[in-house]
Amino acid sequence: MCSYDWYKIWEGLTLRFHRVIALDFLGFGFSDKLRPHHYSMFEQASIVEALLRHLGLQNRRINLLSHDYGHTVAQELLYRYKQNRSGGLTIKSLCLSNGGIFPETHRPLLLQKLLKDGGVLSPILTRLMNFVFSRGLTPVFGPYTRPSESELWDMWAGIRNNDGNLVIDSLLQYINQRKKFRRRWVGALASITIPIHFIYGLLDPVNPYPEFLELYRKMLPRSTVSILNDRISHYPQLEDPMGFLNAYMGFINSF
Repeated sequence: MCSYDWYKIWEGLTLRFHRVIALDFLGFGFSDKLRPHHYSMFEQASIVEALLRHLGLQNRRINLLSHDYGHTVAQELLYRYKQNRSGGLTIKSLCLSNGGIFPETHRPLLLQKLLKDGGVLSPILTRLMNFVFSRGLTPVFGPYTRPSESELWDMWAGIRNNDGNLVIDSLLQYINQRKKFRRRWVGALASITIPIHFIYGLLDPVNPYPEFLELYRKMLPRSTVSILNDRISHYPQLEDPMGFLNAYMGFINSF
């Protein structure tokens, strides 16, 4: 979603790769927060393709590393790649981490449910986000790996930039899009032939163990999986950056 989600492993990634690109998707971080606007995973994937073309990387082999919202963007990129519609983008590998790639095992938070349904409460809740943000976010972290007050403030600053809190309800339509286009996006993963890996924090209430992991292994038997220590939850790259980085490098060095 936001490039800040990766700041604890940026240095480690740059030591291994010639070039590392982290972007704020439209509506997140320091990107534009358009409203009214229909935010879609198709548009986000097209933005990624346009960025890579702009950087002259459309004919380079790309290792995709994604988390949560970014999974569905990666799945759409993978679908286009398989259909030869990616505009020259060649995906070398894909590594996923905690995120709702299967709608049937995804458990959105109460606030997410209220906002994504676009009811009469949405305009009120988006304007009260500063009062409920930390209370709503900390439960998706492990009890021993929760962010500090300053880290929470940094996350909130990224959301609040350009009045981003006012578009959260529009952004959360990705949950409904995942259900509508499940066959397309899960099908792209299930038929994958490139190396794929999953890094998983077991305490994640949004993608709960063991339901999520059992379905993942059933749907993607060729994928390898790294399970981090049992204190890690929804944000493994922030909660256990060294464990996450070691798992990812182990995957990258395996092919």
